Amino acid sequence: MEHKDPVCGMTVVEGKEAAKSEYKATTYYFCSRGCKVACDKSPSRFVNDDGTLKAGGQMPMGSH
Repeated sequence: MEHKDPVCGMTVVEGKEAAKSEYKATTYYFCSRGCKVACDKSPSRFVNDDGTLKAGGQMPMGSH
């Protein structure tokens, strides 16, 4: 199954992710440890209260 990295927006394949985290009972998958750290530090910057990903606020690729 494919997921969208909430920080940079890259497509991440479940099972091949660099890292993952849980926030409000939802698992999020990351392309890199840097994206995981950014999301863990400030999850509300990337994830809405209902668990959906925010349209804005994502870091551009290359900044992680």
